[in-house]
Amino acid sequence: MKTAELIAANDFCVYHNVEYTFITSLHEAGLVEITIINETTFIPQTELQKLEKLISLHELDINIAGIEAISHLLERVEKLQEDMRYLKNRLRLYED
Repeated sequence: MKTAELIAANDFCVYHNVEYTFITSLHEAGLVEITIINETTFIPQTELQKLEKLISLHELDINIAGIEAISHLLERVEKLQEDMRYLKNRLRLYED
């Protein structure tokens, strides 16, 4: 992965006004990926949107376990929506 595609975790925490331990807790829970280079923690750009959503939940005073549960449920809802779109498209083939 190119370093241009990585954001320093400390910079991200300062910008979003969150504790560094929050990022590490999310990583330990398997909710975000981080990369460590030369003892510096980085966040891939691909994780930024997800991480910002998780910060929004954290700002609502939801703990890590709650964020983990909500994240899991949201992923399931998105998967069900994808399945429903797929099935609707398949159904259209038979309706025409």
